Amino acid sequence: MTALDSTDSVPDYQSLMLPVLCAAASGEQRIGTVVQRLAEDLRLSESARAMLLASGRQTVFANRVHWAKTYLGKAGLVESTRRGHFRLTPRGAEVLASNPLRIDNRFLNRFEEFRQFTARAAETVDPAFAATPPGTVEQTPDEMMRAAHRRIDTALAEELLDRVRMAPPEFFERLIVNLLLAMGYGGSAAEAGRALGRSGDDGVDGVIDQDALGLDRVYIQAKRYAAGNSVGPGAIRDFFGSLDRHKAAKGLFVTTSTFTGSARETADYLSKRIVLIDGEHLTRLMIRHNVGCRIEEILHVKKIDEDFFE
Repeated sequence: MTALDSTDSVPDYQSLMLPVLCAAASGEQRIGTVVQRLAEDLRLSESARAMLLASGRQTVFANRVHWAKTYLGKAGLVESTRRGHFRLTPRGAEVLASNPLRIDNRFLNRFEEFRQFTARAAETVDPAFAATPPGTVEQTPDEMMRAAHRRIDTALAEELLDRVRMAPPEFFERLIVNLLLAMGYGGSAAEAGRALGRSGDDGVDGVIDQDALGLDRVYIQAKRYAAGNSVGPGAIRDFFGSLDRHKAAKGLFVTTSTFTGSARETADYLSKRIVLIDGEHLTRLMIRHNVGCRIEEILHVKKIDEDFFE
């Protein structure tokens, strides 16, 4: 690994992808340790290592190493093992065995998972830009800023979903109740919602009261499925039967995967109101209501005050 041409500069995240992948070749790695080791290997100066983001919460170099690891993960070259740790995947080992001179977004684009990730990010920015080759669209500063914000949210949503899938089932059930409380269901009292998820729960994983006396309740079914394992109509009908046993009029079915088309049709035609929330919708709600994430920095966008000049 060679040093930077200028020890006062910090490499961009794409230049760090190959070093991060190489670091994972020796086994499970702690991301904080990788940041320190790469800073030493690249002979970064103290000023370069200490350079902070505008938020003041993280160094620029650490942030770029994290992003390099994130993009490698989207391509399936590394995978998270536990909090703050990751390891090389068999695909990542094959890539290293080919002795690539550089790994960047163009290189990662050969993998279908990465193409799907970047396609989702492009679509959330603006469908008009999704099919346009990079570099052919001149965006205004406002458009670039908002596009960057959406890309950050897209990556955050992917990471949230990965973390939820890795957590125990009980955690997922409590997450749904906490999310509903954050959205205003059950009022302001934390005891309005409670996780069930125990033996003998009659197919219901949680319940939340919509009023102080518990006269109106929403029952919850939570299915923590892996990607590609969709929820079918049978699970919806079973939940409908559970609502019947509880004499409930409405329910919420949440999954970390997706619902089949027939599952959605079944929910629409049943006599009880059943709302379906898939993994993508779930992470959008978590981000909007600050559940499982927090505000890192607030940027103020200002414009001319026309009234002042009049």
